[in-house]
Amino acid sequence: MSLKIRLARGGAKKRPFYRIVVAESRFARDGKFVERIGSYNPMLTKEDPLRIVLDTERAKYWISKGATPSERVQHFFHKAGLMEAPKRHEQTKQDKPKAKAQERAKAQADAAAKAAETPAA
Repeated sequence: MSLKIRLARGGAKKRPFYRIVVAESRFARDGKFVERIGSYNPMLTKEDPLRIVLDTERAKYWISKGATPSERVQHFFHKAGLMEAPKRHEQTKQDKPKAKAQERAKAQADAAAKAAETPAA
């Protein structure tokens, strides 16, 4: 039995609300769970104390039993001081310009720099 601590979505369309639950990894995201240990409301401001509500004692208990938190929940636990921050993944390079476009941009920048260096007499 592999346990996960993860978010289960609730709330209306475009008004999300999440419960922090302990569930078996093979169960559906919003399906059956073992225990609810908190909630997360992203619609509230970051300073609002009700944005993340967490039962830290139960979270410590489930972590000691081998439950693994999802990346987002691990971030919440880090803010609560329960564990280290999740490792940041390298961003993809798909949004960056391709090699030829980078060469053209570099050539244009060099030409502009050279034009700025030569005095216009």
